[in-house]
Amino acid sequence: MVAKMKSEQQVGVLWGGLSAEREISRLTGEAVCAALETRGYSVQAIPVEPDGAWIAQAQKTDVIFIALHGKFGEDGAVQGVLETLGIPYTGSGVLASAVAMNKPMAKRLWRTHDLPTPDWQIVERGTPAEQVEPSYPVVVKPIAEGSSVGVSIVRSEATLTSALTQALRYDTACLVEAYIPGQEVTVGILKEQAIGAMEVIAKGEFHSYEVKYTPGREEFLMPAPLPEATYAQVLNLAWQAHRALECSGYSRVDMRVSPAGEIFLIELNSLPGLTGLSYLPRIAAHHGLSYEGLVEAILQQATLHIPRGAV
Repeated sequence: MVAKMKSEQQVGVLWGGLSAEREISRLTGEAVCAALETRGYSVQAIPVEPDGAWIAQAQKTDVIFIALHGKFGEDGAVQGVLETLGIPYTGSGVLASAVAMNKPMAKRLWRTHDLPTPDWQIVERGTPAEQVEPSYPVVVKPIAEGSSVGVSIVRSEATLTSALTQALRYDTACLVEAYIPGQEVTVGILKEQAIGAMEVIAKGEFHSYEVKYTPGREEFLMPAPLPEATYAQVLNLAWQAHRALECSGYSRVDMRVSPAGEIFLIELNSLPGLTGLSYLPRIAAHHGLSYEGLVEAILQQATLHIPRGAV
């Protein structure tokens, strides 16, 4: 990425995709394109559609900024295509992307590293609700979706069936996870460093898709109001979570801090949103980095992750 001047370098921005987060990806893509153009890059917006035409467009670029979220974008699928084509791209590699997207797999790996995450069970499609015996309250969520798509908080058996039905619209199995009361805290990772922790307070029961993407439905406290020692632990735990999944470039780690000060990893977003309402740009701004600066910093870390043999 150093051989060409910015204006000569063709940057492709992949947006859209095939997941339930397509609209959020479009917003991220538009914002990223504008930011890079402001910084002097030659940018081509490339919509990802089922016909695969995006592949030929990507081959005409020098580097790809992945502005995709969810399945077939954040889960290693697109990353694998770009590795095969030999086109450097932003964010984590194939394996890390796949693992981070699969919530139970990420939690299993965290447990092997002795990192705290709430207890959980996997419920497959077709399992009768009466065979699921959680200790309420629980959070029911699809295994591999983001932006709180299909997520419900279940406080009694009366609403378990409807929550399972909703989550299983998106996956063949879902996650039933112990609910941790307390503060919702998210940490930004950039250039292999935890740059800050922010508390997010939902004006509603939880951070649903509607709450996250409706202006005024969330309150942001930056830095997160935590005791100094706890704040340091949160940053350290987020970095360990990022490293345990072998992520790279950037990510955002969501966690809960209980009233007793216990910290639990909830999930890691390997391609966090970069819209006007997204969390990572807010954390970066407090860190002293403008939106344009954040996007350029992400682009500058674009790389291939699978070693290529000698030609």
